[in-house]
Amino acid sequence: MFFLKKSSRTGASGTKGVRPVRFLCSFLIAACALTTTGCSRGYISSYNDNIHRSNYSLTAVSAAPASFNGRAKLFAEGIAVPGEGSALDIGTVYGAALFDLDGGKTVIENNITERLYPASITKIMTALLAIKYGGDMDQILTASAKVPDMEWQAQKIGIEKGDRMTLDQALHYLMVYSANDAAVLIAEHVGGDYNSFIDMMNKEAARLGATKTHFVNPHGLHDENHYTTVYDLYLIFKECLKYPKFRELIDINYYSTIFHDKDGNIRAIEVPSTDNYLMGYVNPPAHINVIGGKTGTTDQAGSCLILLSRNADDREFISVVLGAVDGNEVYVSMNRLLRKERGYKE
Repeated sequence: MFFLKKSSRTGASGTKGVRPVRFLCSFLIAACALTTTGCSRGYISSYNDNIHRSNYSLTAVSAAPASFNGRAKLFAEGIAVPGEGSALDIGTVYGAALFDLDGGKTVIENNITERLYPASITKIMTALLAIKYGGDMDQILTASAKVPDMEWQAQKIGIEKGDRMTLDQALHYLMVYSANDAAVLIAEHVGGDYNSFIDMMNKEAARLGATKTHFVNPHGLHDENHYTTVYDLYLIFKECLKYPKFRELIDINYYSTIFHDKDGNIRAIEVPSTDNYLMGYVNPPAHINVIGGKTGTTDQAGSCLILLSRNADDREFISVVLGAVDGNEVYVSMNRLLRKERGYKE
């Protein structure tokens, strides 16, 4: 790796006879460098390097392929950014947005960088890490004593210590029914232990650019130190959608399976989706197809929803509503966002 460093002028204190010698030495050094490195090595200034080096610093890289157009791929290329969308009154919510997934544009935005509570939308990160790092979906997970240890009113399927199910089954319970006990079961498996998984969640958020997000649990039950933003959720959800398994999970309205308890007895639990679009209780605007997403509700977070949808031109969008006053308002507000997909042009 080579660096060119800025040098300072010192004034003409030397004699006239020295200058030709300095020129000749400089010429010989340059010629030697060309001979040993060749002309095929390029220099590209990288973002991370430039943070800590002067404007004269350059980083040596291998010769670019013939298809290289002389422009490095930017981190935010193809990603919607705050500040480019229009405002829209969609009702009594704390934050909301509509993002054009295909074009990488923010279409509508309201308070998208404000720190808010995500409730069970948190589980999209839990699912993402399970899919990326959890390994074989058919491997058996065994519940520890921590899995059922949560507040009694939390949404769960009743997993007890010693119960066994596959990672695939746990993921379905997590995303279809928003089971908090399934979230802990997954976290302990993928992270090796609960706290290590929380660390993974925060590192993954940082990697994705979700810099205003901080997780303290894998399910979203309220904690004042567990927060995110509308925009950060967009970044996380966008990453999730790269995985066919995740798209499969968000498009299921009922899930039924059997697993075994600690004594080897069969347990069969069927659960409905928490998404009223998928259940047919709420209809989206005409010519809009809701593919699926994730709900979330706590007293402190309000009613929350993130969705993947598609318009009549087969263009995909991500929409987010956080902090609606109740379960009805979150869908009223979401439909106001979804209407903006109709006839959308970049």
